[in-house]
Amino acid sequence: MSEYLPITPSQIVDSAVEAAEAGAAILHLHARDPKDGRPSGDPVHFREICPVLAERTSAIINITTGGSSNMTIEERLTYPMQAKPEMCSLNMGSMNFSIHPVAERITQWRYDWEKPKIEGMKEGVFKNTFADIEYILGHVGDSGTRFELECYDVGHLYNLAYFIDRNLIKPPFFIQVVFGILGGLGADPENLFVMRSTADRLFGRDTYHLSVLGAGRHQMSLLTMGAIMGANVRVGLEDNLYLGPGIKATSNAEQVTKIRRILEELSFEIASPSEVREMLHLKGAENVRFA
Repeated sequence: MSEYLPITPSQIVDSAVEAAEAGAAILHLHARDPKDGRPSGDPVHFREICPVLAERTSAIINITTGGSSNMTIEERLTYPMQAKPEMCSLNMGSMNFSIHPVAERITQWRYDWEKPKIEGMKEGVFKNTFADIEYILGHVGDSGTRFELECYDVGHLYNLAYFIDRNLIKPPFFIQVVFGILGGLGADPENLFVMRSTADRLFGRDTYHLSVLGAGRHQMSLLTMGAIMGANVRVGLEDNLYLGPGIKATSNAEQVTKIRRILEELSFEIASPSEVREMLHLKGAENVRFA
């Protein structure tokens, strides 16, 4: 869907470094098979990215545990369990996660696997049951890895409360509220208020840090609104391929630069990686095994 999407390990590393230099404190990473860009959970592919990236930037490396909806939970966790990173993403529930309407607008595909993958999402479910989440917390979180707790709907906040009540997730919580993905909450401004007020009621504002992710064309406007409400922000080509109407972003760094300019114009300060480590009580890069 974009010729600017990094695919090979070196492209992913370079793109991540550029984003960090532009001001990103946390780098959320997926791996791809460099032969055809297919999503990959293979540790071989992650090992070509993470150790090199850790040498080139002090930013926090945040590895997906979501991977792809057609991966097993064991495939999704193979590398995080080996690397024991400072942070991993964690989807707080199963959902009808899909971008299949996109396939209706594409006439040319770069790789054979892409069209059936995207069209097939119409019939698929991203699976993260209570047992799956408990498994991830036990097998990845046991080494001090903390989580970007991805909540695509109000029910995911209640799922999070379930695990907090059982003392399986400890504060400070880093809650990533996600809007605009088909199958989850829409990118309506009112929904941001709903998620913020629900999190306040369930957890108390002093126990968590909120971050906002808006998919597609809603990215910059919703993130600006979130920042005004006291949230952190996440941008990137994973969720939005454009910099503005009809203008493709040529890199993740372009999006970081744009949102940084907007936030600084509003007198917000951009946190450094060391400040974020302190805010989120991360264990530090020296306690990670990326080799």
